[in-house]
Amino acid sequence: MDWENTVHGLITGAHTSTGDELDAGAQLVVEHPGGEEAYRAALARHYRLDEEQENLLWVRPIVPGGLDPETGERTYNLNACRRRSLAWTRLQVQSECVVFTLVNDQVARIEPAQGEELDELRSWDAFQLNLTGEEEQELEQLREDSWWGRYA
Repeated sequence: MDWENTVHGLITGAHTSTGDELDAGAQLVVEHPGGEEAYRAALARHYRLDEEQENLLWVRPIVPGGLDPETGERTYNLNACRRRSLAWTRLQVQSECVVFTLVNDQVARIEPAQGEELDELRSWDAFQLNLTGEEEQELEQLREDSWWGRYA
């Protein structure tokens, strides 16, 4: 599927201009049917097509983190950064983005991250280095709506 290859490339940073995939990534922008922006967030570097329901994609938007007062490092509440579904009726690839017409008539775009969203994604990438392999695997599976481990 051409659209899935585009989503994969965006989320993994394959569209980097520097050769370093961590210098690029994806953001999600959702607009109301009238065109006004409803939501914008960087996307973590994983996604999953639902095995049971057609036209359903799971992603993990990154809710901005805060500074740990003890370490000064950026941390994230993993309950706030929970998985989200994109259930669509139509989609198309437009240049460097994938446009989904959602079942509620909103329009969602997965596109190259830029500005604040790209900065947040870089902070998220650094935060993930503190996760155990098991924690990282749980996040990447996009199976749970709540987080019960550290960083809840």
